[in-house]
Amino acid sequence: MKEMTPQEVQAYLEKNPEASVIDVREAAEVRAGKIPQAVNIPLGLIEFRKQELDQSKEHILVCRSGNRSGMAGLYLEGYGFEVINMTGGMLEWDGPTE
Repeated sequence: MKEMTPQEVQAYLEKNPEASVIDVREAAEVRAGKIPQAVNIPLGLIEFRKQELDQSKEHILVCRSGNRSGMAGLYLEGYGFEVINMTGGMLEWDGPTE
């Protein structure tokens, strides 16, 4: 699985504003702030909502520290998705949030 630091993701999103970002944290965590274009699909629901994801796109996965997004990435890769795990997660994100 590919990995990017939060700084690399921020630079990537500035050049690719249409990029897919999936935040796998729980809804309560996301309310504290998320990357603006991120879609929240909690890790426990990935199995049931993966059909909502465009398999032709690469998806950046985000969580609090990078662990849950890594688990989601391994799971999605098993179904043929192209994913990037944001290492360090939102703990290290200093970009815009909403």
